[in-house]
Amino acid sequence: MARAVGGTPYARAGRPRRPRWLVVVFVVLLVVPVLEIAAIIAVGKAIGGWQTLVLLLVESALGAWLVRREGARAWAALNTALRTGQMPSRQLADAALVLVGGTLLLAPGFLTDIVGFFFILPVTRPIARTLLEAAVARRLLGGFQGRWGSGPGGPNGRGGPGGSGDDPGVVEGEVL
Repeated sequence: MARAVGGTPYARAGRPRRPRWLVVVFVVLLVVPVLEIAAIIAVGKAIGGWQTLVLLLVESALGAWLVRREGARAWAALNTALRTGQMPSRQLADAALVLVGGTLLLAPGFLTDIVGFFFILPVTRPIARTLLEAAVARRLLGGFQGRWGSGPGGPNGRGGPGGSGDDPGVVEGEVL
């Protein structure tokens, strides 16, 4: 059967394709609360209902104090980097991790608190920052490296697809 004129080869017959991130968000919003409830019930069975409630409240108070302290530190480091003219990439990543960690600590539950503390604590934040940087680099450079080879300049360091040096976007010349 022939394709309609003007149609894209990516569209399925009759219905638009959903973005992948939408499916991931839907699954996360469905699965995470179920896991949190199961964890709260399991902890409640192990230590008791009131003790679980007190533990959740203590975690929330500790998290709020930690977010305030680490957020102030991240903000001060960002301001210092901007005042001195440095590129604030590490400081921006730290601020983003503190923001996301604080948001996760706002949600009641043990699993989101564990991830939130992992993002906020100064001991574990460098690990989270490294993972964030790797994810961003993979997302931003994934298509470039997959198309052109092992990095800038192609696999042989000569530029262009296949590293032949025949890249039509490069004009050799001399600046006078």
